[in-house]
Amino acid sequence: MMRNDFFRRKRGLLLFTAVVAFAAIALWELGSWAVRSARAADISDFERISPFSPQSLWLLRQARAIIETYQVDAESLHLTEDQLVHGAIKGMVESWSDPYTRFVTPSQLRDEAIAMEGQYGGLGMYIGDRDGRILIISPIEDTPAERAGLQPMDQIVKIGEELALGWDSQEVVRRLRGTPNTPVTIWIRRENEDELKRFDLVREMITLRSVRHEMLTDDIGYLRLTHFRQQTDNEAERAVREMISKGARGLILDLRNNGGGLLSVCINVASMFLDGGPIVRTRGRVPRSNEEHTADPSRFLTDMPMVVLINEGSASASEIVAGALADRNRATTIGQNSFGKGSVQSLFHLTDGSGIYVTVARYHTPSGRAIDQEGLTPHIEVAGQVNRDREQDAQLQRAISELEKKISTVTASR
Repeated sequence: MMRNDFFRRKRGLLLFTAVVAFAAIALWELGSWAVRSARAADISDFERISPFSPQSLWLLRQARAIIETYQVDAESLHLTEDQLVHGAIKGMVESWSDPYTRFVTPSQLRDEAIAMEGQYGGLGMYIGDRDGRILIISPIEDTPAERAGLQPMDQIVKIGEELALGWDSQEVVRRLRGTPNTPVTIWIRRENEDELKRFDLVREMITLRSVRHEMLTDDIGYLRLTHFRQQTDNEAERAVREMISKGARGLILDLRNNGGGLLSVCINVASMFLDGGPIVRTRGRVPRSNEEHTADPSRFLTDMPMVVLINEGSASASEIVAGALADRNRATTIGQNSFGKGSVQSLFHLTDGSGIYVTVARYHTPSGRAIDQEGLTPHIEVAGQVNRDREQDAQLQRAISELEKKISTVTASR
């Protein structure tokens, strides 16, 4: 009896498969006929507005029909047309295998605009993609990430109990951000360590304070920039003017763990120390992507001796500033090789409020050095981490020593 039931089920399955196959062939023929008819009428209009060939659009239709018919949760999910279209766009964009070319929904775009203004709920760190890995570019000073001891180049492997392998950086950001005072656990793989490291963190309202300054000695001013966001340039200018009024004859610009930010702002910051001339060049496929950004002489403040601190957490806009000051022989760079995020992303707005960030060019320093994937090698390499205890901060101590020599040289030559 069981054997007969088995054969009846098997015959039923074969019959069902045959019907589906016949229907697919019929639909394909119908689609082909429709395409031929459309072409006979005026196919040029269709080809002008369609992003894909008729055959490719038919594949999309088949895929949607199969999922909606057979996926076990499809009936209860109630996905909208916008969600399906956004998913299709996201998949298409990811086909280019560029971690910085990415699609964002309208809500994600609004969240990013809020974060750039300087406040959001999360852990406080910049992350990026490299070789299929999600890496911490840098923890932000005085945030849960920094206080817990997360470091640049740590690889995020798990969030909670979910493996983050194969995720893009924006998915990781989405999982890490959230309501303040809520917990999140992340698992890190650190270089030269065999076992994963677990970090139990609590989200906070992250307020980005991008500028900090103080006089380290009677002669040496210290300017730390943790990000290039709106108003960073104006805040930095006020800080430098204040230190000059207090007698600063040399300046340490600390760009360690600075994950980047706005290009226009970093150009303005570099202009404070360069009296005109090139800061960075961009090279892309289209003519408008090939630009040379120069220092604005009206923003020039001082030619005092300078040292710039960089490390593996210095990326993008901070690499532009450090590269310009180094290439123009304006400052000595000290620390470790920078991250190497030297590409330009432009945001293209779509008609429904979503957008696509597209890598349109790559940065080159005034001497022609490419930053992307290479980073900047400092003039003086010193290992170490940012340390709240100045005496234990080897990179800062070396910067003070080198700057004192520069100040003495300038003083002796007068």
